Amino acid sequence: MGVFSFIVLGLLVLGIGYGIVIYNNLVALKHRVAQAWSNIDVLLKQRFEELPKLVETCKQYMQYEQTTLEQVISARNQVATAAQDGDMQALGIAETALRKGLGQLFALAENYPELKANDSFRHLQLRISDLENAIADRRELYNEVVNQNNIRIEQFPDRLVAGFFKFGPHDLLRFSEAQIADVDIKGLFHS
Repeated sequence: MGVFSFIVLGLLVLGIGYGIVIYNNLVALKHRVAQAWSNIDVLLKQRFEELPKLVETCKQYMQYEQTTLEQVISARNQVATAAQDGDMQALGIAETALRKGLGQLFALAENYPELKANDSFRHLQLRISDLENAIADRRELYNEVVNQNNIRIEQFPDRLVAGFFKFGPHDLLRFSEAQIADVDIKGLFHS
């Protein structure tokens, strides 16, 4: 074997090694996306279980606010369906509706001093608010990891390895304009 053969063999080994490193990095990103989604899913399920308790507590005091309570339950079910299907677009829309319904519910609760004084309501309100904050944090992480994945599979030479092994892009979890707009607190109290 000549020097040229050693050089070609060396370059081939380096190329295969580099391809393996790229493949392993893409696999790691794919699993980070799945893990980030799983973290959101756990919190969505916890909130899904807490919302009926909140609505039931509110029903005892808010006999005339049935529409708002039904909106919260309907949005809750839409979130669950979208999350189960992994449909990020539908999830963003359903989350917008749920957050709007919860905002209205909490604003209406201000009109019911007995409800606001109820320990169960206060505990559930705090629990759901904590879950909302955790979901928002996890969404940010999910979108960051998805963005990293989507960038990597489009960059050269990663694109070659991603295409060969069928690594695909993931959808970002986006929100409607209504959810990212400033909240009209005064409007919530007059609805």
